[in-house]
Amino acid sequence: MKVLIINGGQVFGHSGGRFNATVTNETISFFSQQEGVEIRITNINDVYDPAEEVKKYVWADLIIYHTPIWWFQLPHEFKKYLDVVFSAGHRNGIYRSDGRSNENPTANYGTGGMLQGKKYMVTTSWNAPKEAFTLPGEFFMETSVDQGPLFGFHRMNAFIGLKPLQSMHFHDVEKNADIEQDMLVYKAHLEKLFLPALPAESIV
Repeated sequence: MKVLIINGGQVFGHSGGRFNATVTNETISFFSQQEGVEIRITNINDVYDPAEEVKKYVWADLIIYHTPIWWFQLPHEFKKYLDVVFSAGHRNGIYRSDGRSNENPTANYGTGGMLQGKKYMVTTSWNAPKEAFTLPGEFFMETSVDQGPLFGFHRMNAFIGLKPLQSMHFHDVEKNADIEQDMLVYKAHLEKLFLPALPAESIV
C-alpha cells in the first residue's frame, strides 16, 4: 500500500502547528511499522512543486489529511495548497472534467475524477469541545463535523474520485488538551481501519 500523508497544520499567528505535527508523526510511525507500506509526506509549510504533488496523488492508494480548523474552515495555506495542486492536476491525473457533457449538461456533475479506486482519511483538530456538536442548543446545532464544516471538503474529495474512510476529530485541544490520550485513541482508530487490510505477518 502506498500512503500519502499531508500535514495541513499551518504555522501562523499563535498557532505553531504542533498538534498536527504530533498527529502526523503518529501516522508515520504507525505505517512505518507495517510491511509492504510505502510512505510519502507533504508539509504545507514547506516549499512544494505542484507537479510533484500531483504525482504523489496519482501514486498513492491512500491519502491521509491532517488539519486544524480555523474559523470553521481549512487554514488558508492548506486551502491554497489544494487549489494550486488540484489545478495542476486538471487532465493530468487528478480530475478530467466536472463529469458533464454538452449533450446532457445537467447530469453527472462531479463524476470526472481520475483517482477512482483510491481512498482518503481526514483528521481535524478543534478548540471546540465535542459537545458543541452533539448537545441540543449548543453552537453547531447537533450537526456533525463531517456533515457540517467538512461537508465541502468531503465533496471535494469525491469530485476527484476518492472514497472516504472514517474521520477522526480531536476536540478541545487548546483549553483541555490530553495529547497522550488523544494519540492512544488515534492509534486505535488506525488499527481498526488498517490492520485487517495489511498482510497478516505485519500484525504484531
